[in-house]
Amino acid sequence: MNATMTQTNCIEIKQGTSKDLETLAILGRVTFRESHGDYIEDKTNLNAYLDKAFSIETTQKELKDSNNIYFIIYRNKLPVGYVKLVLNAESEFIENPSCCRLERIYVLDEFITQKLGLELFKTTVKKAQELNFDMMWLTVYIKNTRAINFYEKNGFEKVGSISFQINKQGYENPILAKKL
Repeated sequence: MNATMTQTNCIEIKQGTSKDLETLAILGRVTFRESHGDYIEDKTNLNAYLDKAFSIETTQKELKDSNNIYFIIYRNKLPVGYVKLVLNAESEFIENPSCCRLERIYVLDEFITQKLGLELFKTTVKKAQELNFDMMWLTVYIKNTRAINFYEKNGFEKVGSISFQINKQGYENPILAKKL
């Protein structure tokens, strides 16, 4: 367990387990809507994606997969964000086979200015290094400039691009990678 204490609040990061199923599902749903909802014009598509990607069943399946590691960040004992690290996640854009993927790093809007995403990121990088991965990669929506700036500031560089599909609509996502 990794915990940081300050006088006014307590920040704690814990590895997610099956006991955190509902917390991860609702955090995923809410934070995805907060970070991407404005970019997706067809709200029916958005809702259908949220219903599938962040359902209890999907989240439970992801938690059972030994290649997935979740960390949840708590502020004053309230879950306010999470990260999902996918182990052994090769990419066609990276020649190094010792890769992991930072698939999700989300913090509730209200807490973004408190640098909690940076704390989640540091914890995730440390875990990937402990597991002897050489590279970490991710995708991010091209219009999410706040996230792109965060990743670039933390050593990621563009190595490719994909189209992320939400129903039949494609959204350009650069692929960024970082040597660990």
